[in-house]
Amino acid sequence: MARSEDTVTRSQTTSSSATSDDRWDRLRRFSKSDFVRSFPYWFIPFSIMGLGVYGGIGWNTLISLTDYEGFTDRPDFTDLDLDMYVQAIQDPAVIVTTKNTFILMIVFTTITMLLGLFLAILLDREIRYREKIQTIYLLPMALSFVVTAQFWLWMYNVNNGLVNVILGVVGLGPYNWIGNPDLVLWAVIFALIWQFSGYAMVVFLAGLQSLPDDQFEAARVDGASTFKTYWRVIIPQLKSSSVSAAVILLIFALKAFTFLYSMFGQYRVPQATDILATLMVREAFQLQNWAYSAAVATILLVMSLAIIAPYLHYQHKQGSL
Repeated sequence: MARSEDTVTRSQTTSSSATSDDRWDRLRRFSKSDFVRSFPYWFIPFSIMGLGVYGGIGWNTLISLTDYEGFTDRPDFTDLDLDMYVQAIQDPAVIVTTKNTFILMIVFTTITMLLGLFLAILLDREIRYREKIQTIYLLPMALSFVVTAQFWLWMYNVNNGLVNVILGVVGLGPYNWIGNPDLVLWAVIFALIWQFSGYAMVVFLAGLQSLPDDQFEAARVDGASTFKTYWRVIIPQLKSSSVSAAVILLIFALKAFTFLYSMFGQYRVPQATDILATLMVREAFQLQNWAYSAAVATILLVMSLAIIAPYLHYQHKQGSL
């Protein structure tokens, strides 16, 4: 009986020693891993980004739960509530700006993607002057929102803007594109489409050129027309390109504040083009409603996450992350 107990004890000791050795081996391998060796290089920038980005997001969310009204006041963190969010839900200005934001996002993204796909198919067909056309459509993408806004502000001028001059040749106009509440939002959307259609074209063109030529040849052998080949065979395979382009364009639509600010000036954005981003800045810097502005900013953040999160999940399923 004693021998049996000694055997069990030695077995347990050996097992414990083996477990300890395994732990030390894993610890040594971890200490020599690329993660630990690269620690001095990524930790500092990661910490700065975490403090500046995620710390700022956390601070903004905390401020939105207070009654903070500006630099002359101190936020009271002893009584946190959702009053600002309740006000935002009931505020007619938030309802209007949210509607305008969704119209801008949906119309701008949809038309830009369709136009970009059409241009990509044309360039994929090896037309003449392909490189020149591609450069022309890519050029607006290189311009900043400020330059684009000033350019289209001149284009939409009632008296001598190029848009009204061209319409006047065919007996239309002139139209007050900027001053008419029924036209100004569509004028802004058209200008943004002009700037970003080249980006959508490049994304779709890269997707088209990544497809094997065998599919075109097989479609021709089967007697399919060019339209049917693209509609039934080629375009369905551009799902990844479509998702990527849509996400980027939706994010640009949410960031249209710079364009509107440059076109209309400080705090003078018309109600017809007022979006959540312009409302947020106006509430903070003009009206000094910082807590309310922080609540609007949080709503914008949630909208951005609602766009990005499904995209990241899709990329993860595709093995791209």
